Amino acid sequence: MFDRLGRVAATAAIGITALLTVSTGTATAGFGTLPPANPHLGPLGTATMHGDAESSDATPFAGPGIGSVDSDFRELAAACPTILQGSDGMPQALCTKIIDRAPKVFLLDPGSGQPLASLDLAKGSLLGGVYAYLDSADRMVTVDGSGKLLRIGHRREGDGWRVFVESSTEIAAAVTGHCGGGDCDAVSSVMPDFDGRVWFATDHAAAGFADPATGATRSIVLGPGEQVANSISSAPQGVAIATTHALYLVDVDAAGAPRVVWRRAYERGPARKPGQLSWGTGATPTFFGPGSGTEYLAITDNAVPKENLLVFDTATGDQVCAVPTVDGTENSPIGAGNSLFVASTYGYPYPAVPEGAGPSEPANAAFTGGMVRVDVTGGQCRVAWTNKALSAAVPRLSVADGKIYTVTRHTVIPTGSAGVTDSFHYTVIDAATGHIDTEQLIGGTAIHNTLQMVGTISPDRTLYQGTMSGLFRIAPR
Repeated sequence: MFDRLGRVAATAAIGITALLTVSTGTATAGFGTLPPANPHLGPLGTATMHGDAESSDATPFAGPGIGSVDSDFRELAAACPTILQGSDGMPQALCTKIIDRAPKVFLLDPGSGQPLASLDLAKGSLLGGVYAYLDSADRMVTVDGSGKLLRIGHRREGDGWRVFVESSTEIAAAVTGHCGGGDCDAVSSVMPDFDGRVWFATDHAAAGFADPATGATRSIVLGPGEQVANSISSAPQGVAIATTHALYLVDVDAAGAPRVVWRRAYERGPARKPGQLSWGTGATPTFFGPGSGTEYLAITDNAVPKENLLVFDTATGDQVCAVPTVDGTENSPIGAGNSLFVASTYGYPYPAVPEGAGPSEPANAAFTGGMVRVDVTGGQCRVAWTNKALSAAVPRLSVADGKIYTVTRHTVIPTGSAGVTDSFHYTVIDAATGHIDTEQLIGGTAIHNTLQMVGTISPDRTLYQGTMSGLFRIAPR
């Protein structure tokens, strides 16, 4: 996102080096309502990697559609997993440079996707410079390699634009205090809760927050020996964090300290699977539901032979239902109304995997793709449809037009690794039936590899999709 969308961007860099606010309750095309908008985020649908605080991977905006599209590729010498857009209409990309694998922020021209200005950030851990969000003032919020929580603004100056650090908060003590300080741990992702605290999770499964109202920074360790390899999600009920062993809901106790509301272990399986970037769930937790939009919380496990989609009651942590879906996935499920969508990444040929990921079991597998829709009704998980889409990106559901948007990867000579016969296609899927409505060629070289990164749909129906070496700007013709 690789949903771990994060990791895919940074992993992409490793591989190349080695080789508008919408109100809560928005009506949807047959998929209930979107989750509530977090008042501390930018526009619903474009302020986070997964669209919103709840990581629904659903958007209120219609996509480019099934007609012909114009696809422009922008080479940035960086892998770009996070492309966001604020209420001012200016796209912002957080990318990982190929040359040194350090993060870089690009401000983009909304009419062309060309960079207008940029800012280099301090290099941190693998996921540093991957997960970020836009706050209600359209500032990008992330943590750099020095352990500072940054709010990054942009403005026009003369005939050009400037990207700059507007404010900086030191959070290193809360991040590494549990392991002795220094560089013993690093922030993997950030997300605000509904009271404005900026929550973070670390590589080694510490979780905490910086409170702008009080200046306090607090943290706890979720589970010794666990890791966090995905983004985190927030809802009015709390913050959801998936480690390599368990799913957690956390919030703040009466004394103002972080606490675990509930923990639910899941089946880890015997090892990391091919097409995954760590040993454990590949999913950022997804809040969803047909009522409030957050009554359920979903992840996938790492069971063998099929991974289960697990649905929990957000308030209690009780398991609502589970159903086998795909052989393996690195992506977060889409959640809208009572429906979930899971895309397989099993066997996806990444150019490299993160340090410490461990060997996969089996060592290699063909990428066969496939997507599954699951409906949750009456306390049961029911498979509504399956298809054979070879999704090479984290899919995004438009609840305005009822379509799922992604990029598919086809190859003439399957080799188990990225190859010269790979091609990448803009793809639209009917969310009601699973039918692949269109596949249109947009790229045919390694730099066009979308590496299971997320696409973002803007209010003008433009799809921004990160790749191994830049990004696509895809718009209706």
